[in-house]
Amino acid sequence: MTQETALKVFKCLSDMSRLRIIQSLNQGEMYTELLAERLELTPSTVSFHMKKLEDAGLVLSRKEQYYTVYSLNREVLEKTVYALAASQPEQIDEQQKREEAYRQKVIKSFFDYDVLRAIPVQRKKKLICYERIAERFELGRVYEEKEVNEIISPIYADYCTIRRDMISEGIFQRDGNRYVRLK
Repeated sequence: MTQETALKVFKCLSDMSRLRIIQSLNQGEMYTELLAERLELTPSTVSFHMKKLEDAGLVLSRKEQYYTVYSLNREVLEKTVYALAASQPEQIDEQQKREEAYRQKVIKSFFDYDVLRAIPVQRKKKLICYERIAERFELGRVYEEKEVNEIISPIYADYCTIRRDMISEGIFQRDGNRYVRLK
């Protein structure tokens, strides 16, 4: 469920008339006029609230001859408050797209044909470059120092600096002359 939908649910449940409609629908399906009579509201008021409840997904409707029959959407109503509150914002996809675009821009700026031109000064850019280099290594596999040097040296001449920085950033773990890619 998105945050926008969760917000609609909370807003709907904060109105006394809508709560009473939900309580009435809990007894079974009903149409507008019957709800209006039971709750001592006008049919237009009930219709107004039903539209809000439908928009929030709390109520379902179907046509039967001249009437619209309403019922509860139990799937939404049975969600816990925690599940509603923990809804993910819709902007996450956009944020991930921006981060990937930034990552590609950094890679394009610092790499020529998979050769690192210079080590970036900014830590964030440096990490992106090191992660790009780390893609050449298998996660969890043990490499001898000579193997690590052979993989890094075609990418950047000062392979010792790269290797040391990747250890300090937690990309590699070193045990003597053995290296393991951690992330």
